[in-house]
Amino acid sequence: MRGLDERSGSLFSYVDVETRVRSDHPLRTIRAVANAALADLSDDFAGLYTNFGRPSIPPEKLLRAMLLQAFYGVGSERRLMERLEFDLLFRWFVGLGVDDPVWDHSVFSKNRDRLLEGDIAAKFLAAVLAQPQVKQLLSSEHFSVDGTLIEAWASIKSFRRKHGKDDDGGPGRNGERNFHGEKRSNETHESTTDPEARLYRKGHGQPAKLCYMGHALMENRNGLVVGGQVTLATGTAEREAALALLDARRSIRRRRVTLAADKAYDVTEFVGALRERCVTPHIARNDHVTKTGKRRTSAIDARTLRHVGYAISQCCRKRIEEVYGWTKAQAGFAKTRFRGAKRVGTSFTLALAAYNLIRLPKLLGAAA
Repeated sequence: MRGLDERSGSLFSYVDVETRVRSDHPLRTIRAVANAALADLSDDFAGLYTNFGRPSIPPEKLLRAMLLQAFYGVGSERRLMERLEFDLLFRWFVGLGVDDPVWDHSVFSKNRDRLLEGDIAAKFLAAVLAQPQVKQLLSSEHFSVDGTLIEAWASIKSFRRKHGKDDDGGPGRNGERNFHGEKRSNETHESTTDPEARLYRKGHGQPAKLCYMGHALMENRNGLVVGGQVTLATGTAEREAALALLDARRSIRRRRVTLAADKAYDVTEFVGALRERCVTPHIARNDHVTKTGKRRTSAIDARTLRHVGYAISQCCRKRIEEVYGWTKAQAGFAKTRFRGAKRVGTSFTLALAAYNLIRLPKLLGAAA
């Protein structure tokens, strides 16, 4: 029998959002871990707010909404609010009822900036890793590190001479620029849009772009990120950030660990700094032939290469590219939407936490 195309809605409707989300949905596992981590940050949230004034958006709901933005690749706060308006799954994950009003996108952005200015993202990442069911998935001895370029929210046209005015600038905010015959460097020029962004070239034959550099420390057992930060894009930033991430990770427990990395980390000073920290450098050898015809001397010698663990670490370290691939393709970090190293770093760390959470349903299911 053919059903009738009735379009008149009921006068009353009682909807329980909890029943609309299937029991085996991956977001149920993610939400349980995220809520436990957010509960551990209650005192940190209290320090960001005063005891008077109008109530703001609860930081727990704010962070859950920001996680959804990374999970589903929502490009802007305006689009995120639109999804929250009609998507029951989004409302359930954030903690909004069917009749609860959705916030204005500008109010959401203003409250989000309060969390970005605090160190909440790093604490949230640590709180997720500290959960008992997640902690058992982590390796405490074998790690990998790498860096990636994050394109800044600034046009190359905004890269102008410091303490002066360029003569070839066209009229208007987005006037034509002619860089032919002009030598540009970070010492003499800076972006008027984002002064902290640095002009950086990834390699020979690659265009120079205004960007930051993101860094991640990954454990090798399941490929979960255990630390991350953003620095200015310089030639030594990757090695300096790697040491900083290691020191932060090993501040409590002192034991010999291994660190895998690519050829960019094969520098004598960096390898020596690792050995001083009781870290075995499982770094890819950079002994290629230079333009002058001489073979470069690698800092990784036979005492490291002879161990079977070196080859295993070299295979595992490539999984860190999956982290950067997800954060750029899904979480929107091919080009950041924020300005300033601190805000870019906080949002990048939150994206790393989202990457860990998105992988937990399968990892916890396999471990059960």
